[in-house]
Amino acid sequence: MSTPSRPAAPDPLDFLAVDASLSAEEAAVRDTVREFGRRELLPHVAEWFEAGTLPDPRGLARQFGRLGLLGMHLQGYGCAGASAVCYGLACRELEAVDSGLRSFVSVQGSLAMTAIHRYGSAEQKEEWLPRMAAGEAIGCFALTEPDAGSDPGSMRTRARRDGTDWVLDGAKLWITNGSVADVAVVWARTDEGVRGFVVPTDTPGFTATVIHRKLSLRASVTSALSFDGVRLPEAARLPLAEGLGAPLSCLNEARFGIVWGAAGAARACYEAALAYTASREQFGRPVAAFQLTQRKLADMVVDVNQAALTALHLGRLKDAGACHHQQVSFGKLANVAAARRVAAAARSLHGANGITLDYPVLRHLLNLETVATYEGTEEIHALSIGRAVTGISAFR
Repeated sequence: MSTPSRPAAPDPLDFLAVDASLSAEEAAVRDTVREFGRRELLPHVAEWFEAGTLPDPRGLARQFGRLGLLGMHLQGYGCAGASAVCYGLACRELEAVDSGLRSFVSVQGSLAMTAIHRYGSAEQKEEWLPRMAAGEAIGCFALTEPDAGSDPGSMRTRARRDGTDWVLDGAKLWITNGSVADVAVVWARTDEGVRGFVVPTDTPGFTATVIHRKLSLRASVTSALSFDGVRLPEAARLPLAEGLGAPLSCLNEARFGIVWGAAGAARACYEAALAYTASREQFGRPVAAFQLTQRKLADMVVDVNQAALTALHLGRLKDAGACHHQQVSFGKLANVAAARRVAAAARSLHGANGITLDYPVLRHLLNLETVATYEGTEEIHALSIGRAVTGISAFR
């Protein structure tokens, strides 16, 4: 009788062998984006974060376009037509570098491009999507307002008919890429309900102002938008977007990317903590040799691998056409919370060094404060899950 072979010891960097189930195509996407991020982005991102900006967003957009990352889950118009899992892996590897970089890709592809692809006219798609996929045009998605964050239904931005045109008035806030965008997908209240408009940013009356003094998501351009009598032709309206469900469906696409991105940020913080505690010595021993350190590392391993499993499972469901938006809320709530725990523990394990930009952990921890808020706060996602399991809405 032969002796059963003994399973290999777990890989400390993929403890549950989550990536072992990836297809060759999926692994290739992971490796391509990871290598690009480590070669082209990671050496500079701390400097960008400290400066509070992206110095060359158009150059970055073109780089992302050449990699096929912009609108990569969409079909046609120069988009890659990749699977949900491939898109998720790209988001994971980008956010392992910095949340702001994943946000750039997410806003372009999951929000602005998805809105045009899903709800736009043939002319709108042909005009914008190929250029946006190539990174030759940058888009933004204007839904959030100064007094309408978690409750977008209370938006005050209005579009009124004036002959055959529309006239847009109002303001939007916390708009990623707003001041570098060539086109804005703007959501406004009309007499017929909420409608979406494709607005070239050089239209008279459109103003974008960069938001400064951010303490989070600093390697990203965030803007306030204002619309003062912005006149648009009927052709600017997204013809298939009727009601608030249209922008919310786009937000769900972005949330899916966050599920994966948060897993990437968590992994990056865990890897940094593991390497640091193995090399840092105190009391004549590596910090990793102490029981309290190993307990923290063990908790981080659990969070990192559960987040990776959650992301992959939702990706498989999405590729099968079986992922409900409330399941995406589960993933966003769970994975962002896990990433925040991991980042906080990693910061503590780095000691005083953890507060510097020489290490990635506090940068990730600060970024995750924004990730926890945008595309639905943790409270909103908790209530979404609560409604799913009770059948009772607590929103109103």
